[in-house]
Amino acid sequence: MENAIAGLARRYFDAFQAADRAAMEALLAPDFTFTSPFDDHISREAYFTRCWPHAGSFRFRDDKAIFVDGSNCVIVYETEGKSGGTFRNAELFRFADGQLRSIDVFFGFIPKEILKQSD
Repeated sequence: MENAIAGLARRYFDAFQAADRAAMEALLAPDFTFTSPFDDHISREAYFTRCWPHAGSFRFRDDKAIFVDGSNCVIVYETEGKSGGTFRNAELFRFADGQLRSIDVFFGFIPKEILKQSD
């Protein structure tokens, strides 16, 4: 039987892959924050502005590794873009009261050319 925290994490990936905004809004806490090498602790509103437009543009492989510690979990996954290409990430999810409070995304070296494109 899957841990409840791992199940909530899978719901996040399912909602993002399906671009199901209603499901995502129900999952994210009002004070949700998102951090990545491109986003510094942005709010829920900023997440929907900056990140949500990419929802549905790639597929998460089913062989995610989910490591649960209390109400937190780390997920390592690979995606396949609809137009080709793949990438791998690791993310730290923090949950409280059945909702996702924060995500910290970790990925490797970012070439300067890509950083310039994100400005």
